Amino acid sequence: MEPMNLRDEAFVTETERKKEQMTSSSSHSLPVASSASQVLTTSNSVFLHPECIGPAIKKWGFLLEDDAGWPHPCHYYDGSAESVRWIFVLDTLNHCFWPDRGEATWTVLYNGNAYSGYWGLAAALKRAYGEGMPITSAEYLAGIDRADLRRILAGDGEIPLFAERLRNLREAGRAIVSLWDGDIVHLVESSGGSAVRAVWNVVSSFPSFRDEAMYKGEKVRFWKRAQLFIADVHAAFTGASLGRFADIDELTAFADYKLPQVLRELEIISYHPVLANRIDERHSIEAGCEEEVEIRAATICAVEALRAGFHRGGLPVNSVRVDNWLWRLGQIKEFRGKPYHRCRTIFY
Repeated sequence: MEPMNLRDEAFVTETERKKEQMTSSSSHSLPVASSASQVLTTSNSVFLHPECIGPAIKKWGFLLEDDAGWPHPCHYYDGSAESVRWIFVLDTLNHCFWPDRGEATWTVLYNGNAYSGYWGLAAALKRAYGEGMPITSAEYLAGIDRADLRRILAGDGEIPLFAERLRNLREAGRAIVSLWDGDIVHLVESSGGSAVRAVWNVVSSFPSFRDEAMYKGEKVRFWKRAQLFIADVHAAFTGASLGRFADIDELTAFADYKLPQVLRELEIISYHPVLANRIDERHSIEAGCEEEVEIRAATICAVEALRAGFHRGGLPVNSVRVDNWLWRLGQIKEFRGKPYHRCRTIFY
């Protein structure tokens, strides 16, 4: 890896531009729900069925109460700012775990238990942190080498998009050093208790979190991992201290490949037969194509509709909680009858 020069003139200019962008944008509302809604007005391949919201809540809504929150054997939390740093690394790497056909699922052994997917990533990071690897240091991340990342993510099989994960960690470390005085905690603190401002700052600071696409000439913003990072901090600190965000209810769903699988099983969303066949045959679809954008937009709109449905039933939940509910349903065999869409991307 070539040495990093934080004094490079072009980089300094870009740093100042980003700081100016963060100052001007951080007071805005989140554009995620509105841009997703606009996609569905002209969607050709993905459709939302509001009439299925009520039946889904009636049958499965009871599981909304079973929300364990952040505590899990693979999650790190010590009540200090170090937890924020660990969570940021987790969400920098939190994307695209499914294996190609014929390949083994990447699996991590931690404390005698095997974990795959998201939990495999969390287990790998908690294991590495426990072994003394400085994964929460921005300076370390800025120069992390391939061998160290392979050691951190060691397991059975190969994690997809390894090179992209390495690049994103380096990018994140460099941006934290240059924009946030070497500590991601400063970004959280600078939000002044606003989740919206914090998300804007994450998106403005880190290109790998800038989860956007063009759809019929218009920009669509999903910002999945940026929102997830702030929601995770909120959850870990149970809404207090560094996790206190007065406007946490402004966050939307974290549009990925698991939620639409569940929403399709609930018949809340459906696909045009051509797209349905491609997904059911496990053919990959290109990141940023119209069908992929429509799937993710429909996911966000469906969660907003479910949120409204829960409200009508007297349960004032936010979209983050509805998202968690759907994600947990996706761990149940009954919701895995139809495949999820396969898209290689760093955004989810």
